[in-house]
Amino acid sequence: MDKANRNKELFTNAMSKLMKNKLGMSIDLLNEILNADPADRLATLARGSVYLKMNQPDRAISDFNRVIEMDPKHAKAHHLRGLAREMTGSNDQALMDFDKAIDIDPEYGAAYYSRATLHTKMGQEDLAAEDMQMVAHLTNLNIENFANENNVWRSRQLQMEEILETELQR
Repeated sequence: MDKANRNKELFTNAMSKLMKNKLGMSIDLLNEILNADPADRLATLARGSVYLKMNQPDRAISDFNRVIEMDPKHAKAHHLRGLAREMTGSNDQALMDFDKAIDIDPEYGAAYYSRATLHTKMGQEDLAAEDMQMVAHLTNLNIENFANENNVWRSRQLQMEEILETELQR
């Protein structure tokens, strides 16, 4: 098995272990990937996320920093680093990370939600309310997009059925 396929299999297993809350095993598999390919951003991001879930924010921050060094415009890495920084009590740095994630991806609803939560914690209810309005807007937009995509699929399906019916009647 080549390295890419091996890493893909290891990553799948690592995510499976994460879903089963076998966090140490997930870390071991992600470490195996990163030993073979230290520049694997997805494995680094995933390991940081597992560390975050294990309540090890300093280790998580280290991994998210590595991802950001590799890709400064990685919105999710900024967001997750913000969550880790918030866990350590570094609220101002966390807020900067949430802001950066939103600057990179203005439709990243989770970052707005995290920022709203932090604003509330910091006693900035007006700013939290603005962010929650954006979360509601993005949620409605996503629901509308999903409905439209589903409607397009349904209308195409109906068109195909009509064409088949017409062809079969010939």
